[in-house]
Amino acid sequence: MNEWKQPKRVLHVVSQMDRGGAETLLMNVYRTINRSHIQFDFVTHGEGSGDFDAEIKALGGNIYPMKSLGSVGPVTYVKNLKALMKTNAYSAVHAHTDYQSGFPLAAARLANIPRRISHSHSTSWPNGDGLKQRVILQGLRTLISWGATQNCSCSSEAGAFLFPNKAVTILNNGLDVVTTRVDREAAKEALYTELALPTHTRLIGHVGRFSASKNQRFLLPILKILIHQDPNVMCVFVGDGPLREEIEEEARQAGLSDHVRFLGVREDIATIMKALDVFLFPSLFEGFGIVAIEAQRAGTPCVLADTVPQSTDMGIGLTQYESLQAPVTTWVEHIRSAMRKHRPTECTVVDAITDRGFNIQENVQEWVKLYGISEAKK
Repeated sequence: MNEWKQPKRVLHVVSQMDRGGAETLLMNVYRTINRSHIQFDFVTHGEGSGDFDAEIKALGGNIYPMKSLGSVGPVTYVKNLKALMKTNAYSAVHAHTDYQSGFPLAAARLANIPRRISHSHSTSWPNGDGLKQRVILQGLRTLISWGATQNCSCSSEAGAFLFPNKAVTILNNGLDVVTTRVDREAAKEALYTELALPTHTRLIGHVGRFSASKNQRFLLPILKILIHQDPNVMCVFVGDGPLREEIEEEARQAGLSDHVRFLGVREDIATIMKALDVFLFPSLFEGFGIVAIEAQRAGTPCVLADTVPQSTDMGIGLTQYESLQAPVTTWVEHIRSAMRKHRPTECTVVDAITDRGFNIQENVQEWVKLYGISEAKK
């Protein structure tokens, strides 16, 4: 009898399957595993469809929209999740909701799911640092400890935040170095043609959700000086989110309309990264920042806030980390310096990413080991 006749199923609990860092990571893993042996389902909490929903269904996964914890309360929330988990007999439950992960993991424990993983993707608690907030956070950590059989994180910083003084397994945010291979000249031609840019344009850009933590507003005064020094500079912002319209309006008020483009959510991130001369990443905090690896995969120099874990540096001379408290002119000089950097060869980039454990083809087995399922490699 073939024990793999029906694939084992793992339930991932997420906010929404949009093009964020954690969600992109999950899709990189999902595309790579042997889906005849192991399948993923997803509990989501957002309104409407996620960016990856159609692909998930095409790959054989199920999506279960659930009412949020805040809308139904913890008792009903746990009860609903427990019923779903018992119905589908999951081999593992993997929660990606950071400090709220204890609730789905409690449901998993009550449903007798043998493998229950809490995965930290952040280094910040958004609700403040007062005594009341610290007490609440500690209570949430205690619930995670009760429900989880294993703690994981995308970086040592993210692990220390959610699981202080606990054992943590770091799972690298891998990417597919094969499907992300793009020709530089072809990428430039495609994007420059789409945006009607002159060939002498110096193209810089940012990729990220328009939210407070991604800090796109920080870039506007930098762009103002940079463009004053070099009118050939153009900046593209890729992504969507609650602050997009606000940032667009501030860019207009700053007189930047002729030098910025807001491209929305895109599927061709590898092409855009390859076309950029410099990638900018000024986040207030990051659990890891897989988009920085995507930029380096394209051979694109990066200027990043020092809040981004330096484990994102692939050691090929493409990263510059700087404090968000540094003068605007310092950031401008870093960007101008990055524009002059030599781009490494394709072989150098792939070897560096692989050697540091960020090649998804190499590290996917670390994921499936968590679930107690062997021989899941294609």
